[in-house]
This record gives sequence, structure tokens and C-alpha cells, in this order.
Amino acid sequence: MYYIIKTLISALIIVIVSEVAKRSSWAAALIISIPLTSLLAFIWLYVDTKSYDKVIDLSYSTIVMTIPSFVFFIILPILLKLKQNFVLSIIISLICTSISYIIFLYLIKKININF
Repeated sequence: MYYIIKTLISALIIVIVSEVAKRSSWAAALIISIPLTSLLAFIWLYVDTKSYDKVIDLSYSTIVMTIPSFVFFIILPILLKLKQNFVLSIIISLICTSISYIIFLYLIKKININF
């Protein structure tokens, strides 16, 4: 039952954002820019573990791992402005982002950053 509640709350937020986006991309962007996924993960992690340390570690790791995700938000609008197919644009953006993560993880290991 607990997992169902977690899933329903998380899904509700996604539905709200997609509905708001139909009316205002700026309002939806504001909601999305609030790290809702991270916030939910922090809440569920704390509820499950009651551990500040686990939430702190996840928070620091999340900060670091957002850097390569910017690639997606740069590539996708460029492809769409070039009138590329939407699904293809998403796929290409995800591939580029995946490559970005691979390179990023390699580099942080190379300079000995552990998180």
C-alpha cells in the first residue's frame, strides 16, 4: 500500500505539471524547476530511513549529477527549432545526455571526486 501511495503522489505531480504546461509554459517551467523529483526522493528516503546523512549524501550527489543533464535541455530545443521529428529529437537528446553522463563520470573519477 505504501508504494501505491508513493506512486500516486508522484504521478499526481506529473499530471499537474503537464496540465499547467497546456496553459502556460512559464508556470510549468517554474514548477519543474523546483526539483520536484529530488524533493520527492528526499522525502521518501527520509520517511523510509529517518536518516539525515542519507538525505545529505543524496542531495550532494544530485547537485553534482545535474551538470551533465543540462545537455538534454540544450540539445532538445535546438533540434525542435530545426523542425526535427519530436520523438527523434527526444531520442537524440537522451543519447547525447547519456554520452554526457559517461564522459562526466569518467572525468570525476579521473580527478578523484567521490560521492
